[in-house]
Amino acid sequence: MAKSPPEIRWLAECEPHNYPAALSYLTLLYPPAKAKVITAGLKAARVAEFKAKDIFRASGLSLLGVSNSHVVRDRKKIASLKPLSPILLVRDTIHGKVVIADGYHRLCALYSFDEDALVHCKIASG
Repeated sequence: MAKSPPEIRWLAECEPHNYPAALSYLTLLYPPAKAKVITAGLKAARVAEFKAKDIFRASGLSLLGVSNSHVVRDRKKIASLKPLSPILLVRDTIHGKVVIADGYHRLCALYSFDEDALVHCKIASG
């Protein structure tokens, strides 16, 4: 009989360091002033849920392998039932994609257990 995936636990809110990390990444994609506005939108957004596989499809990104050190760290958190910080997403309506502003490694780790898992995330428009 197949082993069921571990329960995924989530923090109610993102950890404080997630927002500066998102801002740093978004500044590579958008002018700094716009990146700041988007990050403020992420801070104000409510937590939503989307399936892991749908986020990957919408982002167009590839999965990192389970041997990636950050994915390994997050897989250990999941296996030990430690809560994860919600993922930060940005709707890029110009390109018809979702940008993973923060939480790519967490998402890869979670997907490796269950592609249908509901991912807690905050999403803002780009």
